[in-house]
Amino acid sequence: MSILGLKKKQPKTFKVKVITMDAEMEFSCEVKWKGKDLFDLVCRTIGLRETWFFGLRYTVKDTYAWLKPDKRVLDQEVPKDSPITFHFLAKFFPEKVEDELVQEITQHLFFLQVKKQILDEEIFCSPEASVLLASYAVQAKYGDYDPNFHKPGFLAQDELLPKRVLMQYQMTPDMWEEKITAWYAEHRNITRDEAEMEYLKIAQDLEMYGVSYFSITQNKRDTELLLGVDAQGLHIYSPNNKLTPNKSFPWSGIRNISYSEKEFTIKPLDKKKDVFKFYSSQLRVNKLILQLCIGNHDLFMRRRKVDSIEVQQMKAQAKEEKARKKVERQILAREKQMREEAERAKEEMERRLFQLQDEARMANEALLRSEETADLLAEKAQIAEEEAKLLAHKAAEAEQERQRLEVTALKTKEEKRLMEQKMREAEQLAVKLVEQSERRLKEADHLKQDLNEAKDAERRAKQKLLEITKTTYPLIAAYSNPPPPVGPDSSDMAVEMGSSNRMDFKDSDMKRLSMEIERERMEYMEKSKHLQDQLKELKSEIESLKLEEQHQAGIYSLRSYTEPPYVPHSNRNSAYMAQMAFYEEV
Repeated sequence: MSILGLKKKQPKTFKVKVITMDAEMEFSCEVKWKGKDLFDLVCRTIGLRETWFFGLRYTVKDTYAWLKPDKRVLDQEVPKDSPITFHFLAKFFPEKVEDELVQEITQHLFFLQVKKQILDEEIFCSPEASVLLASYAVQAKYGDYDPNFHKPGFLAQDELLPKRVLMQYQMTPDMWEEKITAWYAEHRNITRDEAEMEYLKIAQDLEMYGVSYFSITQNKRDTELLLGVDAQGLHIYSPNNKLTPNKSFPWSGIRNISYSEKEFTIKPLDKKKDVFKFYSSQLRVNKLILQLCIGNHDLFMRRRKVDSIEVQQMKAQAKEEKARKKVERQILAREKQMREEAERAKEEMERRLFQLQDEARMANEALLRSEETADLLAEKAQIAEEEAKLLAHKAAEAEQERQRLEVTALKTKEEKRLMEQKMREAEQLAVKLVEQSERRLKEADHLKQDLNEAKDAERRAKQKLLEITKTTYPLIAAYSNPPPPVGPDSSDMAVEMGSSNRMDFKDSDMKRLSMEIERERMEYMEKSKHLQDQLKELKSEIESLKLEEQHQAGIYSLRSYTEPPYVPHSNRNSAYMAQMAFYEEV
C-alpha cells in the first residue's frame, strides 16, 4: 500500500496562552473556533460580564491587532507560535468609570491596566497626581496604614512612580516613600475596590487617558499629525504634543466616517463645516482605526440609551453586593473597633498587671531591704553592746592602770627622793674625792719638790763628799791602814768605794719614794674608778626615771587623766643639772 497519496492528518486543537493584567492562562482550542468562542471562554474563566470593554490583542509585525469575534482564530493574522499568545486588555474606555464600571473584576482590570500605562509613561501624569495615585495604589494593596506594621522601607520593592517623575526631582527613595506614606495614611477605612475606583476617577481626568494614538498625514501638504481615538470622539494632535488637541470631532458631531484604502474622511453633522480628510500609510492600521471608531461610537450611543436588562441586572446585583459589603464592612468595622477596644482594655489590664507586679516586686524588695536593715541594725546593736562591754572592761582596766600608775608615781617620787639623796651623797663624795685629789696632788707636788730638793742635796752632798774625799782620804789612809799598794789602780778603788756607799743611800730613798707614790696612785685610781662606776649607775637610773616619766605622761594624756606627771622643783632641777655638768667634767 502506498503512503504517498495519504494526506497528513491535521490536528483538531491548538494551544492558546492568554495573559491578563494579573494572571496567565492556557487553553486548548478547537480549530474551528472563532474569535468570539475564545473570548467568551476567557470571560467565563475570569468571571467577567462587562465584556464590551475588552478584547484579545496580539502582535503583528511592528504593530498590534485585535482578534475579530466573527472570524476563525486560525484564519486571522495571529502568530504561528505554539501556544499562540494573546493579551486580554481593555479595548474601549468608559467616559465615567463610577457610572459604567459595575463589576469589581472590571474595575480591577481597568485599574491594573491604567496603572501600568501611567508607570510606562503611556499616559502623562504630573508629579503631584502621581504621588496621590501611588497612595491609592498602596491602599489597594496593603489596606489601612499601620505604623507598627508598615515600617520605613516597606515600599522599597514596589514600582509606584514613573521614572520621569523620579528623575525630575533630586529626591531619595526614602523621601518619595515618606511623601506617599503621608497621603496613604489619610485613606484609612477605604476598601480595595474603593481605592481602585478613586484611582480611576483621578486617572480618567488625565489628558491621555483612554486615547489610542496613530500617525497620520493631512491632505495635500503631507503634514505629519497624530490621530487620537477615545470615548469622546476623534482628536487631531501635533506630533510633539499629545496633551492638547489641535482639533476635535466629538461623536455627537460626526455624521459619517469612511475610508478608501489609505484615505479617511470625517463628515460632520453640520454641513456648513468642511469635511476633514487624512491619510494613513498602512492598511492594517486603517482597519484598526476603523474598528476603534465603530466600537467607541457604538458605546457612545449606548450610554445615551436606556440600559439593557442585562446591564440593569448587573447594576442591581452590584448595588446589592455593595450594600451587603457595606453592611459587612460596618459589622467588621464595629467588630474591629470592639476588638481594638478589647485589645486596648487588655493592654491596659496587662499594663496594670505589670504595674502591680512591679509594685509587688518593689514592695518585696523593700521588705527584703527592711529585713536586711533590721538584721544589720540588730547586728550593729549587738556589736555596739559588745563594744560597750569591751569599753567598760577597758575603762576598768584603765582605772586599774591609773591606780597602778598613781602607785607607781608615788614610788617614783620616793625613788626620786632617794636618788636625790644619793646624788647629794655622791656630790659630797665627789667633793671629798676632789679635795683628796687636790690634797694628793699637793702632796705629790710636795713629794716631787722634796725629791728634787733631796736630789739637789744629794748632788751637793755628793760634791762635798768628793771634795772631802779628795782632801782627807790620804791622811786617813795613812793613819789607819797600811800603805796601799803602789800602782795605777789605787785611786780608782777608793772612788768606787765611796760611790757604792752613796749609791746605796740613793737607791733606798728612791725605792721608798717610788713605792709611796705608786701606792698613792693606785689608791687614787681605785677611788676614781669606783666614783666613775657610781656616776654611770646614777646616770642609768636617771635615764630610766626619765623614760618612766615620759611613759607615764603619754599614758596620762591618752587616758585624759587630770593628774599631771611629776615635775621636779626648779631649784632642784637646777641643782640636778649642775650635778650632771660636774659629773661630766669629772
